[in-house]
Amino acid sequence: MRYQKNSVRDVNITYIGGGSRGWAWTFMTDLSMDEQVGGTIRLYDIDREAAEHNEIIGNALTARNDTVGKWNYKTMDSLGQALKGTDFVIISILPGTFEEMRSDVHEPEKYGIYQSVGDSVGPGGFMRAMRTIPMYIEIAEAIKRYSPQAWVINYTNPMSVCVKTLYEVFPQIKAFGCCHEVFGTQNLLALMLKDISGIEGVNRQKIDISVLGVNHFTWITKASYYGMDLFPIYKEFVDKYYETGFSEKADHNWMNDSFACAHRVKFDLFRRHGLMAAAGDRHLAEFLPPWYYLNDPETVHSWMFGLTTVDYRINDLHKRLERSKKLVSGEESIELKPSGEEGIQLIKALLGLKDKVSNVNVPNRGQVANLPLGTVVETNALFSRDSIAPVYSGILPTDVQGLVIRHAINQEGTVRAGLTKDKEFAFRVFMNDPLVAIGVNDARILFNSMVENTQKYLNW
Repeated sequence: MRYQKNSVRDVNITYIGGGSRGWAWTFMTDLSMDEQVGGTIRLYDIDREAAEHNEIIGNALTARNDTVGKWNYKTMDSLGQALKGTDFVIISILPGTFEEMRSDVHEPEKYGIYQSVGDSVGPGGFMRAMRTIPMYIEIAEAIKRYSPQAWVINYTNPMSVCVKTLYEVFPQIKAFGCCHEVFGTQNLLALMLKDISGIEGVNRQKIDISVLGVNHFTWITKASYYGMDLFPIYKEFVDKYYETGFSEKADHNWMNDSFACAHRVKFDLFRRHGLMAAAGDRHLAEFLPPWYYLNDPETVHSWMFGLTTVDYRINDLHKRLERSKKLVSGEESIELKPSGEEGIQLIKALLGLKDKVSNVNVPNRGQVANLPLGTVVETNALFSRDSIAPVYSGILPTDVQGLVIRHAINQEGTVRAGLTKDKEFAFRVFMNDPLVAIGVNDARILFNSMVENTQKYLNW
């Protein structure tokens, strides 16, 4: 790579899932606004036309006079071609189609199992993992062959399973998972400081936190703002908004919002366990038995969060496809607005431009002392030139550890089931999820039905 003063100009980034009509545009925008890095983005997608559209959109950004980050976007013909000699690999894919996701999310509802997301845990998260693992086996083998020294950044869910699979197939891989859920909780703490303490204009990145757990079930054990302990303020905030929920929108319609979050689940978990849960309520709810927050739609509404339906996702995709056409034709252009994501900052840190501390998903090497070694955990880590050093985060309190460790064990079992294609073992892992709170006979019928609905991806 060619280093200039405080910049690197010939970085190669391979984007697997480069036809994305959502996160890819966010990534492109952030790249275009950063003057310290430039180079080539290799777009690879099984939907080549979608990648070609993003090639046009990305190069249009580069051609603009108001962008300072200059990148050459190229659509690649094969995974090997895309990976050969690359410096970074971004993985952001949809494993399967929305028809398989419809089964993931809605088939369990026939048995009274409701899921607010259905992509990380629960019966939906498990089946999504079964589709994803074969894809990640192929990706890991290709990285091992074509770009073994590349840094690999995963954004696909189920996050923990995806990262674990990469390491199982290629133990020397330099992979980590990024998730913005923790940033949302930092933003909530910034709003809390304004509401309770009258402190305006708090930048979430100035709020220091210690996080530990597994992805989407991560817990903040310490939080401060310029030395100010935020836990007593958070308690006051929780007490104030426990019943009503908290939103910046005074007239928010919780009943009709698939992505609703009034933070009441977080508030309730704080009252139960004394720690700040660091994900959105929709994700948090799925890690607990259904009688907590997901017993039925009425229970969900009472906690003021949303059940994200697949129909909503399909309608949203149609809107994004229409926007893609307008961006390709030039009828519409991308607004240059920082996303708040940290992917570019992490890439810059790994290039040696500036150290960065952020939350990251990597195998446990002791950074969470009372979760199993090798399990993919989420903690802070120091990113520096060609290095990630996870920060030792201590232990989870016994009550929270009891909630988290079941998922850590299930994560290991899920990866084993996907690698071995052992259907009977897979069923036992499926049954061990807290949301599968039904009789074994019904669970067997549900499992078989969901396997059948996604069978073409499994080859069992």
